[in-house]
Amino acid sequence: MTPEGFPVVGIVGAGQLARMTYQAAISLGIGVRVLAERPDESAARVCPAVDIGSPNSRDDLVAFAARCDVVTLDHELVDDEALEAIERVGGVVRPGAHALRFAKDKLHQRTEFARAGLPVPPFAEVRAVEDIAAFAVLHGWPVVAKAQRGGYDGRGVWVLEGPASAADLVREATGRGTALMVEAFVPIERELAVLVARRPGGECAVYPIVETVQRDGICHEVIAPAAVPASVAAEARRIGLRVAELTEATGIVATELFLSGGALVINEVATRPHNSGHFSMDACATSQFENHLRAVLDWPLGPTDMLMPHIVMANLLGEDHDSLAPRLPSAVALPGGVHPHLYGKEVRPGRKVGHVNAWGTDAEETRARAVRAAALLTGRAPASAPVGRTA
Repeated sequence: MTPEGFPVVGIVGAGQLARMTYQAAISLGIGVRVLAERPDESAARVCPAVDIGSPNSRDDLVAFAARCDVVTLDHELVDDEALEAIERVGGVVRPGAHALRFAKDKLHQRTEFARAGLPVPPFAEVRAVEDIAAFAVLHGWPVVAKAQRGGYDGRGVWVLEGPASAADLVREATGRGTALMVEAFVPIERELAVLVARRPGGECAVYPIVETVQRDGICHEVIAPAAVPASVAAEARRIGLRVAELTEATGIVATELFLSGGALVINEVATRPHNSGHFSMDACATSQFENHLRAVLDWPLGPTDMLMPHIVMANLLGEDHDSLAPRLPSAVALPGGVHPHLYGKEVRPGRKVGHVNAWGTDAEETRARAVRAAALLTGRAPASAPVGRTA
């Protein structure tokens, strides 16, 4: 029961982002209610106020919103018309359907960003395989095809080397009813991200620019701050603020960027707390989760300054079906200190089941410690192995 006078924030979705948002709400006295599809989801395991329902059911969403002062989202897979229905009956949804479309519809996102002069790769809509062939004549092979809607962690993205692979993909996508778009292939030097917290009136707070280390389309590490020239960090900050302004999002707006040929190009956008911001839980004066809550409630935003020189977040990707619990003592005993954050999820190969943050004064040693702790927790390294430096 939330004490009288304190607001209740409803979160559609009960994954790890909702779980960590709930953690941030506790110290502020904010009530949290989650809409979960199953009672064993990450946030549903710890939050006392859980509604079971579907993010695609208008009735479920409207009934859920009626119990909350404001509704926000754990993921983008929410029915647009249902969100609009909440707003029509006087409910408050942040971010709303307008902002969410930028994250859900990649073609819309690219079109609007290009119109606004933001750096995006050359792109085109795909209605037939001939569209890909014509695009490749202008921009060369390989090209990158993307599902216009859906897809994350590398899903819904295909690098096409030539006409044969393009024809196969279009045939498969047509059979599944998947709309496609195509983009020029971008040679990547580094992958960066910038997180912005934005209030309804436009006030923003920007987090330090980070580097994300990706393998097979999945983020493995986040390095904060990114070791990039000041001019690159300033441009990333400018892009992040412009994206927040254009989307009119409320809460956290995450912009993933490619550094290519010394210039920045937008990769993807998320209008919710983001994996690249998990470092802020231990590194910043105000975590991304607390600032997301502040923003959706239209409260003053907290400072985003880092409290230590370096911090590295390493994702915990399941390797087997064993529990992480027996491995925790070895990980937290590492010299220099680490902080695991576990999501209460069943361990499955490749599944994100938590992350670990390590901090320090030496960038290489800090990264090595974070990677070492993640390896210990997931069983990829024996507990007795020494901590080494990364290459």
